Amino acid sequence: MPRWSDYKAEASARGALALELFVVFSTPTGDGEKLAATLPDHLAYQRTLEENGQLVMAGPVSNEAGTHIEGAGLMIYRAPSLDAARALAEADPMHKQGARQFELRRWLVNEGALSLSVGLSTKSVNFR
Repeated sequence: MPRWSDYKAEASARGALALELFVVFSTPTGDGEKLAATLPDHLAYQRTLEENGQLVMAGPVSNEAGTHIEGAGLMIYRAPSLDAARALAEADPMHKQGARQFELRRWLVNEGALSLSVGLSTKSVNFR
């Protein structure tokens, strides 16, 4: 397996975007009451990260069948390093209070397309 930095340089050299972001997969520790009690602080923290330009996207993920929400979430951070992204994840009230645990990974965005339309007067967002 190639080193991360070598692969990133190679991707950039071949013309890929090579945008490094950080993905946090956050899973419940099993304490449903703590999860519910921590949710307002978690959402406030996410809003602060969003306002600071550190949160790209975040939200709950379903169970494997796609039928229920089980308290897991996915966050994508914009940070200067893996250590800085880890500090953001560790500061999340869900993780600090032990309601969730997390896995952190670097993500190299190379391919894909994004279309976004924002209606200001209608407060609508169309994402494709």
